[in-house]
Amino acid sequence: MKTVWYGVAIAWTALVIVQTLYVIMQRRSPVATLGWIIALNLLPVVGLIGYRIFGPMRVQRQKLKRVRGMAALSTHKERLTLREEHPHPPLWALQHSQLIERACGIPLSSVRSVRLLRNGVATLASMLEAVAAARQHIHLEYYIYEPDQVGTALRDALIAKLKEGVQVRMLVDGMGSPRLAGRFGRSFLREYLAMGGEFAVFHPTRLAALRPVVNLRTHRKILICDGSVGFTGGINITETENEAVRADAYRDTHVRLDGAAVRWLQLVFLEDWAYARSEGKTTRLADLKLPADLIVDTDPGATAVQIVASGPDNNGEAIHRAVIDALHSARQRVWVTTPYFVPTEGALYALTDAARRGVDVKLLVPRRGDSRLVTAAAQSYFEELQAAGVKVFEYRGRMLHAKTLVIDDLYAQIGTANFDHRSFRLNFEVAVAVFDSGINAQLASDFERDLRDSSVVAQQSRLRWPERFLQAVARLFSPIL
Repeated sequence: MKTVWYGVAIAWTALVIVQTLYVIMQRRSPVATLGWIIALNLLPVVGLIGYRIFGPMRVQRQKLKRVRGMAALSTHKERLTLREEHPHPPLWALQHSQLIERACGIPLSSVRSVRLLRNGVATLASMLEAVAAARQHIHLEYYIYEPDQVGTALRDALIAKLKEGVQVRMLVDGMGSPRLAGRFGRSFLREYLAMGGEFAVFHPTRLAALRPVVNLRTHRKILICDGSVGFTGGINITETENEAVRADAYRDTHVRLDGAAVRWLQLVFLEDWAYARSEGKTTRLADLKLPADLIVDTDPGATAVQIVASGPDNNGEAIHRAVIDALHSARQRVWVTTPYFVPTEGALYALTDAARRGVDVKLLVPRRGDSRLVTAAAQSYFEELQAAGVKVFEYRGRMLHAKTLVIDDLYAQIGTANFDHRSFRLNFEVAVAVFDSGINAQLASDFERDLRDSSVVAQQSRLRWPERFLQAVARLFSPIL
């Protein structure tokens, strides 16, 4: 009997050592590292399962060097054009652009036009227009694609283009689009697939010991037509975000880009597509049967933009760094719209620091989000924000789902990333940084319009003890919400 217990003790000790060393070698924040070490060692089986599902991981993905090289060919010409249009750009803008490039490998680019799209009806109409005009290829990547009225309208438009010989690729997330990724999807996409449309699922949710399921997912929303027209932002393919179908549809913001910078959105899609189709194996560009003219629009435009891509396949945290750097650069105003506010320590400090130095800092969040736990976690930060001078507003009625940032009168950011740990560090996300006073003014006008349907959050110090306790408990789960 003693021999058995000795064996158990030795096995337990070995497991503790191996697990502890593995977590330490991930080189995460000390608090998170210690928390996982305690959980793994006190509850080795449960802790190991929890770490596998919720713990920090990195994804090894192949970089499509040829596509990156093709995308970079016209960078020099674009910069010359931008210098002619903007001969004296602010130093902070140049430094900010350099930070983004070094974090995700995507340089400053340009477009002929940037069009802000408010809510789902305008977005779907513009997307269907772009799809109808496509002549070579159409690429889609969505976190949520529902086979409902909106999803059917887009699918039928894609089938029509397939009949004209246009190449179409569709990539959806396994967690966000379970119906399309499952058995029902095969029926819904039967004609699309029969006509030669290609389809892939990013991290399918089938059980597999070595497959990341919950935390590592693509939260991106991308549509590209012929490499010259691109869309991204907060709007998914679902009736939930279309006010023509539902009176309570989400309030959201999307953006349409026309011009050379779309090639960088193309790069983001292609690397996700290559990864999903190869399931992490090394894949040559030729094996994916991609056409040679994927980067078709290289004519520089007058508006400076930069695609910002981030995900758990590198340590750059480009969107996270770009947001913090923009907040530190602000001198006049910082207006943030986000459906989920669970900030990292660095982002929280950047917001409160801006307010303390006299910047007009406003935060707009939904009064009721689609997750009670996330809403409570967000509310746990309000008292600290208010004490620093941040004005916190709650959007009434519909769910607010826009993810935008307005800095001073020149810079704006629109994308898929929420102001939270998950978007900054766990999800694959994409955003568009726009260096343009016109777009900044439009986004600021939208923000002020939304404030008319919002109310100022009351001082959190007046809350009852049970509410404050719920918020404090929810805040403990911030890193995985």
